[in-house]
Amino acid sequence: MNELTGLSNGGILSIVGNTPLVRLTQIFPDLHFNLHAKLEMLNPGGSIKDRTAMSLLREAWEQGSIDSNSTIIESSSGNLGIGIAQICAFMGLRFICVVDSRTTQTNLKVMQAYGAEIDLIRDCDAPGGDLLNARIARVKYLCSTISGSFWPNQYANPANARAHLVTMREIYESLNGEVDYLFAATSTCGTLRGCSEFVTAQGGDTKIIAVDAVGSVIFGGPKGRRLIPGHGASRVPELYRPGLEYQHINVTDLDCVTGCYRLLRREAIFAGGSSGGVVSAIAAMRDGIPAGANCVAILCDRGERYMDTVYSPKWVAGTFGDVEGLYDRPARAERDPQTAGHTIAAYGGI
Repeated sequence: MNELTGLSNGGILSIVGNTPLVRLTQIFPDLHFNLHAKLEMLNPGGSIKDRTAMSLLREAWEQGSIDSNSTIIESSSGNLGIGIAQICAFMGLRFICVVDSRTTQTNLKVMQAYGAEIDLIRDCDAPGGDLLNARIARVKYLCSTISGSFWPNQYANPANARAHLVTMREIYESLNGEVDYLFAATSTCGTLRGCSEFVTAQGGDTKIIAVDAVGSVIFGGPKGRRLIPGHGASRVPELYRPGLEYQHINVTDLDCVTGCYRLLRREAIFAGGSSGGVVSAIAAMRDGIPAGANCVAILCDRGERYMDTVYSPKWVAGTFGDVEGLYDRPARAERDPQTAGHTIAAYGGI
């Protein structure tokens, strides 16, 4: 049996974190500030939730809350489920993931490939259509009936936030502490809280922009239907504290789609739905960002997990109608003149 306390000594889980930070040069024409992307999709399980899963289970192991006979039970829309499934596959632990009808088939198949058991909550099982609370109720029920079970509880466990002290430290180290704005999708508030607490501890003045979904209640908005998982919540997570964010901005499902295609067409970054929301939030705020500022966008996961939604022309048309210009490639003149003429040879060939 491997020990979670020794993962840094080898194995696939030892490479969680230390994701690249890359400069985006073509995302917007005439960009007057520096924009960098933290590529969390390059974690081994494909998302920022690998960090959360590691932190949740490592601390549980160290505290004696789980052992080699434990059953892990968690609620997830996909990414945390995949992160936990990967760890449980490595550790030989049983994992039951409670998902809902919005979870993509790709995410379900990935979790099952790792050996996770899927417990599906359907719309008819959720009073008032509240899938998140229905998932949590199901987790509590399963924990009460399965001996040796453990709920990591990503919504309330401070270990979630502690994972992102490291995320923010990596960003600071990459930019020598000169980070004026950080844009982060917000759901459990683990990333928001961890990054905010790191900045406070450092005495920094980074302005953290929480990117939330229209229809999410985290910052007091009215509850509404949301189609794209990865950001937003139908209840305020226990991890949230007022003032963690400098500002919040709500984005629509269509904003997420258009932002994803902007990333793909202009930067060749194939990212998930919440990353598109982050890009659209930056677009909405960019005129107010000072010239020369250093801005960082956390891009949470991979685009492959959204092939049936964001990257499906049929789904997009059926959901939003004809979105003009969505699939167009930008004209060369719109690109940064310093990068527009670059060829593969300029980067050492292939």
